[in-house]
Amino acid sequence: MQHDEVIWQVIRHKHCSYMAKIETGIFCRNPYNVTGICNRSSCPLANSRYATIRDHDGVFYLYMKTIERAHMPKNLWERIKLPRNYEKALELIDKHLLYWPKLLQHKVKQRLTKMTQMRIRMRKLKLKTRETVMTEPRRNIKREARREEKALKAAELEKMIEEELKNRLKKGIYPEEIYNLDENMWMNALKKAEEDVEEEEEEGEEEGKVNERFFAKATTTPLPLSLLYSFKK
Repeated sequence: MQHDEVIWQVIRHKHCSYMAKIETGIFCRNPYNVTGICNRSSCPLANSRYATIRDHDGVFYLYMKTIERAHMPKNLWERIKLPRNYEKALELIDKHLLYWPKLLQHKVKQRLTKMTQMRIRMRKLKLKTRETVMTEPRRNIKREARREEKALKAAELEKMIEEELKNRLKKGIYPEEIYNLDENMWMNALKKAEEDVEEEEEEGEEEGKVNERFFAKATTTPLPLSLLYSFKK
C-alpha cells in the first residue's frame, strides 16, 4: 500500500536525488513536476493522484497518474495528446481533470500557457536571421597564414620579372620574336611598351609646341626704343 505522507517525509527530510537547493529556493529536477518547485503539492513521487504536461518534439501531452495503477510502474502514467490549438487543449484538460483538485487543474493550465508561449518564442527566433560564431582550429589559421605569405611572395616575384622583361624590351636586348615565352604575355608586354613610347612622344610634342608659341610671341612683340638706339650706336 502506498502512503503519500510517509514518502514525503522521507524525501523531504532525508534524501531525494531530484532536489536542487540554491540561494533562491529549493527546486525539483523531476521531469514530471508540474511547477519545478519542491513542495508537498507539487511532488510527483509523494502524490498518488497527479497530472502534468510534457513536450515531445513540439507536441504537448497530458500525463495523469492514479492510485489504481501504482502496482504497475510500466502503466503508471496515462498519456493523452493535446491539440495544437490552445483553447481546444484547455477544453480537453477540463474534460479529463473534471473531478480532480482545483489547485492541480490550475497548475496544469498554467504550465500549458507557459509552454505555449515558449513554443511561440522559439518559432519567432527560428525565423530571425542571427549571427552565429563559428570556431576554427588554430592549425587551419596558421596554414592559411603561411599560404597567404607564400602567395604574396610569388606575386612580388612575378611583378619583378615583368618589370625586368619590360626594361629589356625597351633596351632591345631581345629579338623580335621570343619562342620560350607565352604569346599572351609577350603581346601584353609589347602593348605596354608601345603605350609608354607613345606617351613619351606626346609629351615631347606638347613641349615643342609650347616652345614654338613662346618664340613666336617673343618675335612679334615690338622692342623698346632704348634697345633700338643701343643697336644703332
